[in-house]
Amino acid sequence: MATGKENDMPEHGEIRAALSNALVALIKERWGKGPTAAKSFLNDEYVLTVLEGGLMRNEETMLAAGLHDTIRIFRLQFQQAIRDDMCSTVERITGRKVLDYHSQVVFEPVRAFELFVLDGPVETEQS
Repeated sequence: MATGKENDMPEHGEIRAALSNALVALIKERWGKGPTAAKSFLNDEYVLTVLEGGLMRNEETMLAAGLHDTIRIFRLQFQQAIRDDMCSTVERITGRKVLDYHSQVVFEPVRAFELFVLDGPVETEQS
């Protein structure tokens, strides 16, 4: 069905996959090890990427010793250090400006949550 929009606009599924792949690659490049799986979601002007696994061996040891907060603080500071790269990656893929970004990590199960607030909804053929 024709919508009058550009025919080369990607669908949400393609954008979600591109976001997941690009963010995993960026984290692997900067961290030295990355998530074992990722899934991205688009809802209005929000992007949420959930990253599974990817703890370093030293983090696993610290986690076993109950040092959850130490790992969380370090990881959140690391995410702030690569904030500009994370945001520019999302902007490139979505075609929208990132207004704000937040990262969080939980350990049972190990998941990182990357939340981006865009300046508007992502445009696609199916939007």
